[in-house]
Amino acid sequence: MVETSKYSVINIRRYLNSENPKLGENRLLQVLSGFSCPKNPDVERFLKKNSIEFTKKNQSVTYLVFDISNMRMVGYFTLALKPLTVRGDTVSNTVKRKLLRVSELDEKSDTYTMSAYLIAQLGKNDSEKDGEMITGSELLELAWDKIKEMQYLCGGMVAFLEAENEEKLLSFYHNNRFLQFDTRQTTSSKDEPHALVQLLRLL
Repeated sequence: MVETSKYSVINIRRYLNSENPKLGENRLLQVLSGFSCPKNPDVERFLKKNSIEFTKKNQSVTYLVFDISNMRMVGYFTLALKPLTVRGDTVSNTVKRKLLRVSELDEKSDTYTMSAYLIAQLGKNDSEKDGEMITGSELLELAWDKIKEMQYLCGGMVAFLEAENEEKLLSFYHNNRFLQFDTRQTTSSKDEPHALVQLLRLL
């Protein structure tokens, strides 16, 4: 359980939609410039180069996390709604029964297709005391709390994410109640294609 009084979670639309001269896109860019994540350059690149555009286009929404004691940004996460297909042979019968409530079942291929909440990005700000001002589990739980708010408003039952196939990273997600169900090949034109592990968690 995250001590919510310790952190403030702010949707970047609060900056983008504001007429307050102390906010606005320029102020947001200043805030984002202070984020550093040398362990995962893609996380840093997305925040600084894509998060604003993606939010404006409603492709995803990025949330900044601040330590209330000093209002320094300690991390961020990005959420989106995406179609998801799960093969029946990759999950337990209990999970399949729950998926049936919110999905379309193709009996021939034994696949369940649904809309799901995607945790598209999750990153700690290493420029703030080497990222020690918030734990990865706390950041993930804040994202989960936001997903639960969305579920209250519009329903749904499944959240998922994709991660590099690294033992330490997968162990972290397993410890936070995410279950591996498949892999996906990347199709980026910039990097060599490689497999991402897909993990889900039921609400």
